[in-house]
Amino acid sequence: MEALCDRSRRPVRYANQLPEQVECLIGATRKEKPDWGMRKIREVPVRKLAGDMRIPAQSTVHAVLDRHGLVSRARKRRRASKAEGTRLSAGLAPNDLWAADFKGEFKLGNRHSCYPLTVSDHASRFLLSCEAFDSRKEKPVIEAFLALFKERGLPAAIRTDNGLPFASPNGLYNLSKLSVWWLRLGIGIERIKPGHPQQNGRH
Repeated sequence: MEALCDRSRRPVRYANQLPEQVECLIGATRKEKPDWGMRKIREVPVRKLAGDMRIPAQSTVHAVLDRHGLVSRARKRRRASKAEGTRLSAGLAPNDLWAADFKGEFKLGNRHSCYPLTVSDHASRFLLSCEAFDSRKEKPVIEAFLALFKERGLPAAIRTDNGLPFASPNGLYNLSKLSVWWLRLGIGIERIKPGHPQQNGRH
């Protein structure tokens, strides 16, 4: 009947865990040779201890040193501000609101990529511009908008997604050169929430 009883659920072996003697040796080696990396340190127990011992994995050695506070932590990088989107207007009259987007990317016959920039009026759904670019760099996009403003006037606001060149993940308030230029012209900036393309669905 004993064979039918529940067995212990304790794991046979634990990941990243070594015999105490080996852990002590790894810790002592780290203190003695602080410049050594995990690859060198992990071979020390095998050379110093007798017996058929497998070389521990680098991740195991790292876990041992981390448990004993012997791993120097890298400084955390300041994360770029996360895009959240802005309040969206109704855009009921022409030139109240424009929508802009790079509508996909595709390869040409010469194997170069084409990035089509499209701009439309939110109220009338009129396609104001459709320009083909070989990249999403800001300078040619600014030139395209400059020509568009001269032809159609300035909108009250422009709605885009949070990608380049409309926004910059590393800029203050995610502002790019293009969006700063729009603000200086008195144009409001509307951004859709990340992962919500339907907010610019009319475009």
